Order: sequence, then C-alpha cells, then structure tokens
Amino acid sequence: MNLLVIGINHNSAPVAVRERVAFVPEQMSAALRDALANIGVSELAILSTCNRTELYGIITDEADATVHGMLDWLAAYHHIDRAELADCIYDHRGQSALKHMMEVAAGLDSMVLGEPQIFGQMKTAYAQAVDAGTASGALHRTFAQVFSIAKRVRTDTGIGENPVSVAYAAVNLTQHVFSSLSSCTALLIGAGETIELVARHLHDKGIKRIIIANRTLDRARVLAEQFDAEAVMLSDMPKYLVDADIVVASTASQLPILGKGAVEGALKKRKHRPMVMVDIAVPRDIEAQVSELADVYLYTVDDLREIVEENKRARQNEARKADDIIAKALVDWQIQIRALNAVETVRDYRAKAEEVRDAELERALRQLAKGDNAEQVLEQLARGLTNKLIHSPTTQIKAAGAQGRTDLVHWARELFQLKDSES
Repeated sequence: MNLLVIGINHNSAPVAVRERVAFVPEQMSAALRDALANIGVSELAILSTCNRTELYGIITDEADATVHGMLDWLAAYHHIDRAELADCIYDHRGQSALKHMMEVAAGLDSMVLGEPQIFGQMKTAYAQAVDAGTASGALHRTFAQVFSIAKRVRTDTGIGENPVSVAYAAVNLTQHVFSSLSSCTALLIGAGETIELVARHLHDKGIKRIIIANRTLDRARVLAEQFDAEAVMLSDMPKYLVDADIVVASTASQLPILGKGAVEGALKKRKHRPMVMVDIAVPRDIEAQVSELADVYLYTVDDLREIVEENKRARQNEARKADDIIAKALVDWQIQIRALNAVETVRDYRAKAEEVRDAELERALRQLAKGDNAEQVLEQLARGLTNKLIHSPTTQIKAAGAQGRTDLVHWARELFQLKDSES
C-alpha cells in the first residue's frame, strides 16, 4: 500500500514548534499545490490543527526518499531549521499509515481521548485537498474508509460520551438538575481560560443568558462579546445572583467570594428555586457552608476531578473496543486492496476472451452468409471457442506439471473449480 503519513503532534513537539508549522485556511490550497509539485507524491492532503500538522500522501517514489522530501518541503515552506523539525517528526507507511489516520479521526490519538472535533477537522482537510485538485482516486478511497471507521467507532462505542475536561464536567453536572438550559441563566465568576471554556460549552448547549463577573471589566467584556453574554464588575455580582440558576466560579482569589449569607438571601428572593453552584477554584471561591443550604447543589473541583478521572477510565475502556474495530477494518481493507490489485488482470483476461469470441463469431457469420449448414457452423463455433479459450491455460498447466510446480497445478484446479485429483 503506497500511503505515507508524516507529521508532528502534541506528543512529539512542544507548542512553540507546532505553531510554526501550522497552516492557515487561506494558504492551504496554494500550499497543497506547491507541495505536490515538489514532493514525490501523486496525491496529497494536509491536516493542520492546534495540536498537530500531518501530511497524507500517495507516494510515487521510494518511501524514505519521500519522507525526506516532505520534511525538506515543510521546513522550507515554514522557514524552520530542518534539523529542529526532524527531531519532532514521525512517519507511518502503508497499513500503519491507514491505522494512524483511523486513530486520529476517531479521537484515539488526541490530547483529550475521544474528542470529536478532530473528525470534522479531517473532513475539512480532505475537502480542501479535493478543492485544490490534490486528492482523487487512491486518497479518496483512503479517506472514505477512514471516515467510515471513525463513524463506526462513534456509533458502536461510548468513547465520546463521558466528559474529560473540568469545564465540560462542570456544565454536564448542571444538566443533572436542569434537563434543558434554554430557560436558564448562568453567572460565571472570573474570566480566565477555564471560565472561557465553561462559557463556550454553555453557549453551545443553548443557554438563555450568561453573565460574566470579573474584577477587571474590560477582560469580562472581551469574553462576553464571544458568547453574547453580559459583563459586570465583581463588586456588582451579588445583585445578579438572584437571577442565576447556575453559578460557576474560577478566580485566583485567596479568600471566598461568595458566602453562605449572600447565597441564602438570593435563594429567598428566588423563592427557593434550585441553584447549581460549581466551584473550580483553589483556594475555593464559595464558602463550604453554602452546601448546607437546602436548595443549592454545590460541587467543588475535587468532585469534578473524580468525575473526570472516572470518565477517563470509561473512555479508555471504550478505546479498547475502538482498537478492535480498527484492527478488523484494516484486515477488511487489505482484502479490498488485494481485490483491486486483481481487477486489471481480470479486465485483461476478459478482453482477451472477448477478442477470441468476436473472431469466432465473425467466422461463423461469414460461413452462414455463404449458406453453410447452420448446425455444423454452430458446432464449429462452439469447438473453436472452447479450444482457443482453454489453449493458453492448458499449455501453462502442462508446463507447470513438467517443472514440478504442483502448487500452481493445485491452484489451477481451485481456480477452475475442478474436483480434487487423486494423483
């Protein structure tokens, strides 16, 4: 199989290197065509994400030479020292390359095991290659198989069902109390990376309203603009607490920001409608005594970590099922490839047989036109077809027998579905 993959990812290269070999969407078409013109491949696709850059090629040259060519081109294109890049590069060839692509598409090779975004990113990479005219027959079949198996992994395993990030776990917990977030209001305390991820997950789930409270209003506004949220000062946060069905806190404060009294007062104004509170901060942003209130579901970072670790173990179990799916797919794919390799031979043999048929038919039609006996013409046609169709195989079988090549003789018996010979 002439498939080759080279690349770098979060396991092989630090972010300082990964960001230097990333491709922006606007340059992808030109990059693909340039690479195709300068590397020993007939087809090419490039996947570029925050965690990986990979080149998928159908090679026309010797594999080692093509790996060097790809590495040279990648280093030159991004103006990176070749030796520095070579330390981070991995490559996969043939069946190993196909297996790697399947694992990437299924989320098995991701920083977060089972994450679903990579599947869409691979589909985009293939679409860009098709648009650029650098992917067609062999790469088309390869990606079709990769996408099919990735879908099977998603359908037949639960690898993507359990959240394995603290931010996602926090949002997932809220749905244990509120089946739908479409009528809920969330108050997010802080404006760091974790709160940004929480806001993104809540926004994706269709929450009605998000309020972001932060000591620095400008930072809160920057974050709020991304998710159609409201930005407020941390000092104004208590008056928004009454509207909050969900509270997620993650600041760097050394002292609690929310005390039991403030929450108790908000609950009375809410007429004791339930409130989910998730404290991701260390030290804690929400006083521990808040958990004593009857209408509050308070979770700490330790609760989330337990959920995340349990879910990681669950995903790892599902990953083993995914490995089995991929292993079987590779066997089936190899069978398909072997069948494709035989297509040309079958086509040539059929063409040869049709050539013999046409010649014999033309002779028979001439004889009939002359008035020859139709029965005799048909007998001669059948005899001529039989003799000419079996002439080459029988000659080769006799030669194989004379040379002691019994394996070829036995294969011929299998090919022509003959009964087993006693000798």
